Amino acid sequence: MSGLKKTPLFDCYAAHGARCIDFGGWELPVQFSGITKEHEAVRTQAGLFDVSHMGEVKVTGASAEAYVQRLTTNDVAKLADGQAQYSLMCYENGGVVDDLLVYRLGAGRYMLVINAANIDKDLEWMRRHAPEDVAIEDISQQTALLALQGPKAEAILAKVTDAPLAGLPAFSFVDGASVCGVKALVSRTGYTGEDGFEIYLDAMDAPKVWRELLAAGEEEGLVPAGLGARDTLRFEAKLPLYGQELSASISPLEAGLGFFVKLNKGPFIGREALLKQKEEGPARKLVGIEMIDRGIPRSHYGVYADDTLIGEVTTGTQSPTLKRNLGLALIDAKYGAPGTEVWVDIRGKRLKAQVVPAPFYKRQKTD
Repeated sequence: MSGLKKTPLFDCYAAHGARCIDFGGWELPVQFSGITKEHEAVRTQAGLFDVSHMGEVKVTGASAEAYVQRLTTNDVAKLADGQAQYSLMCYENGGVVDDLLVYRLGAGRYMLVINAANIDKDLEWMRRHAPEDVAIEDISQQTALLALQGPKAEAILAKVTDAPLAGLPAFSFVDGASVCGVKALVSRTGYTGEDGFEIYLDAMDAPKVWRELLAAGEEEGLVPAGLGARDTLRFEAKLPLYGQELSASISPLEAGLGFFVKLNKGPFIGREALLKQKEEGPARKLVGIEMIDRGIPRSHYGVYADDTLIGEVTTGTQSPTLKRNLGLALIDAKYGAPGTEVWVDIRGKRLKAQVVPAPFYKRQKTD
């Protein structure tokens, strides 16, 4: 796969039997030991993901807070130093530029973490809307990102870091922590529906930390995990994937992400369109579906009510945790009530399904 971009950990993959694919121009592991095995390890023990293809952008300057506030849908003013939030950037029509994490590093200092396939588009959008006293710096290439996820993640990471993990709430982080003897930003965030951490560090340090984390977690059952398990894990937890549950033509309200759209915080790009959509009620709704007939709903399969096309599947699979054939589908909101019978077109054959509550999986909190 020549010509594809590679993360700083690419040379570490072969030792674990990785099978790589082209993922948006990156050569990345879809699996190591197997998607189901890696999925189950994250749900019950722990998995380590290389997500260094993600984009990181520093936003600094006197007007940085006001700028990020206008750029994103969530309320940045509520963040204290050392806190992060999930948010979205929208177009004026309410469609989504990207979904992202916003980290408040300090007064007038933020880091925005964006999707790999959207880096160039996002940077252009961000620069177009930036005032003169705000600097935007793309630090993606020099930054690696490891995600340690699962119920054993804290116990494993605690062996190799000085960050106070036990008292670190979700969506909080420690900047300048030591992890395996190197400096890192340790964040209690993730994309799996489990407890876990994301570790931002210098690209040159990533192979050492990858190897030492896997060694530290061996007795807890830690395994390297690929994109396949990442997708099934986030799907069960109803965490959106840009290009499937979100896009330039799908708004956050249609995707069920209204909690992250703070319409009362003041002006932001897309607010008027989203306010109108909320007042009128979104015409489409992202719902869970479960197959009644035998079949697996896949992305872009049509969803019907009788003979009327009412939407399409955005993501679907046989859930590794629940062993049920499930999907997320964006459909006409009139058909969105749980229990509604629908039909999925699977390779030219209409098969029966029903609308079911989502997320399909919720972690049982032990604290």
